[in-house]
Amino acid sequence: MSALEKLGIKNLEVKNTYTNEQEQTKNTFAYQWSRRDSYESGHVAKFAREWLIERYCDNKESRLDELLAGNDKIIVDAGCGGGYSALALFGEKLNKHNYLGVDISDAVYTAQARFKEHGVKGDFLKSSVVDLPIGDETVDIIFSEGVLHHTDSTERSLLYLSKKLKKGGWFMFYVYVKKAPIREFTDDHIRNYLKDYSNEEAWKLLYPLTKLGIQLGKLNATIEIEEDIPYLEMKKGTYDLQRFFYWNICKAFYRPEFDFEEMNHMNYDWFRPLNCYRHTPDEVRSMCEKAGLEIEHINIQEAGITVVAKKV
Repeated sequence: MSALEKLGIKNLEVKNTYTNEQEQTKNTFAYQWSRRDSYESGHVAKFAREWLIERYCDNKESRLDELLAGNDKIIVDAGCGGGYSALALFGEKLNKHNYLGVDISDAVYTAQARFKEHGVKGDFLKSSVVDLPIGDETVDIIFSEGVLHHTDSTERSLLYLSKKLKKGGWFMFYVYVKKAPIREFTDDHIRNYLKDYSNEEAWKLLYPLTKLGIQLGKLNATIEIEEDIPYLEMKKGTYDLQRFFYWNICKAFYRPEFDFEEMNHMNYDWFRPLNCYRHTPDEVRSMCEKAGLEIEHINIQEAGITVVAKKV
């Protein structure tokens, strides 16, 4: 039986209603994942897999096998997008299980095509992740990589989805962490600036910022912060100039092995969606407690917070 059959789902498109912010976010990601040339190269896939294994498995491939121990598990990818993260992390391991990719946008059809091209089996459902035709305590693993913070409420989404997990099931998720104050300001300022433009226009409006990130990266320069600046949340130390700018002033993605559109994809992913919440580690721990999730592993980085938690 497929994931759809096991979960009793017959209608592959659920008719949801959305707030204006969620509608804009939905359209944002449909457009982003349709631009397959901006994320499908080998070096982007390598970068994605290495970062996913680092965060979810503490750089131990064997940990992934432990999470997927046995066969025939029901795995729901809550906000699958173009299938990017699920294919990068799980890949062909999904062929031993029952995978259901759910996405609010037409990106779900991109994911369906990409799974087929990669020889990985999976079912797909176009639906909001907080209005699913799935019974409570029916799912073994929920995977939600960088999605909960793009809903109208991270906490409500986590509480809702946790109810779908079986006791002892795993919830694997990643949410953005709150950044330094100047960075928080520029994040929201640019997001607000772009909101009245089309997706295509917003993509191109980010070109100058992407070019700035490249120029800063090419400098290969360091900067010395001689003492803490507490009111700006800047710690003393030696920093790569591009990374210091990135984390403290404004996100301008740069990796030398990425091409221009691949870097612009990363900037668009961050600045375009109106629903884009950031959280502190304490907030995430509190959400998990409310949802009846026991955190087994938490990885806190400057970019975000990754959690592997068990339903208790």
